[in-house]
Amino acid sequence: MAGPVNWLSQVASVTKFGLLSIPQRRASVSAAVIGIAGVVAVLVGVLSIAVGFRKTMDASGAPDAAIVLRSGADSEMVSGFLRPDTRVIADAPGLARSDKGPLASAELFVIINLPKRSTGTDANVPLRGVENEAFAVRDSFKIVQGRRFEPGKDEVIVGIGAAGQFASLEVGNKIKVGRYEWPVVGIFSAGGGTAESEIWTDASVLQGTYHRGDSFQSVYTKLISPSAFQQFKDALTSDPRLNVKVMRQTDYYAEQSTAVTKLITTLGVLVASLMAVGAVFGALNTMYSAVSARTREIATLRALGFGSGSVVVSVMLESLVLALLGGAIGAGIAYLAFNGFQTATMNFQSFSQVTFAFQVTSQLLVQGIVWATVIGLIGGLFPALRAARLPIAAALREL
Repeated sequence: MAGPVNWLSQVASVTKFGLLSIPQRRASVSAAVIGIAGVVAVLVGVLSIAVGFRKTMDASGAPDAAIVLRSGADSEMVSGFLRPDTRVIADAPGLARSDKGPLASAELFVIINLPKRSTGTDANVPLRGVENEAFAVRDSFKIVQGRRFEPGKDEVIVGIGAAGQFASLEVGNKIKVGRYEWPVVGIFSAGGGTAESEIWTDASVLQGTYHRGDSFQSVYTKLISPSAFQQFKDALTSDPRLNVKVMRQTDYYAEQSTAVTKLITTLGVLVASLMAVGAVFGALNTMYSAVSARTREIATLRALGFGSGSVVVSVMLESLVLALLGGAIGAGIAYLAFNGFQTATMNFQSFSQVTFAFQVTSQLLVQGIVWATVIGLIGGLFPALRAARLPIAAALREL
């Protein structure tokens, strides 16, 4: 045991000397730490956008809920049904029912322009026409201010996310729909799902405003249980009167989030990678400076019997300590600056805004620390090898 203990003692001693010399190298050390902190903050911050968007989309569906679209449609915008189709869908087996009838809501989806609160620029905001069953189909629906719209009236209720991001959506205000101004009578929450990005009104009123006749674009349904989905789907897809695509709402919204999350994740990793290259060079410069400043010290220790292995490990440990410090600072900045930040972005499949909150998760923080560790390892490796190969005699002549 003497050998390993002695080796660890040597590593600890050399590392201690290196850390104590940091104040003499504070400029280069600070640059390296700040560079690594910047990489981690940017990486975690950008990826928290993708995580927040995905979480919003995931919260939009339930295991016992399904959506019915026209066959071949990948979003409500390109789907369409007539009233007889929606009645057939509502009579399908596996569908849950209340004392008022089947829990199926035929819905219409249009886009209106509203200014953003932050910039004043117009953005596409989804306006959804729903039937009375829509409130029962979505378990998490809850009016948080005001009341529901009255069927047959030009009234709207607004998702809590849309109310926070777009102007003039407070209860009592009016928004322009077509040629008319409709009053906002309520604000609702929907468990953090995409419905909170929408404005709702009576489907029959919206049909008349946009001259859609008695047509719809989708049917949202609630099933008896998650296991009833296959029965429901088979009944509809085998019915010769219909030409439909049936999906679990969870699967539908997962598909809707794919394009945006891939784009954000790719851009985040690309930007962070470019910054990481700079941070690696910063770490290399810092550790080369450390080795250069401690040439005589390292040579003296080597002459006293300290092995080259302990020198390599000590320089690597010092680099890791600085990297982890930078990673912790960057992760802290990302959490404080981004976690819970509310914003809106375009859902490319519906061409409308989706409001969501950035989510800085523990997994993202760990990912940031891993990046910092890798930067520290790369930044410390070559200076550590240089330190181990210093000619002892040449270095001692400088004493």
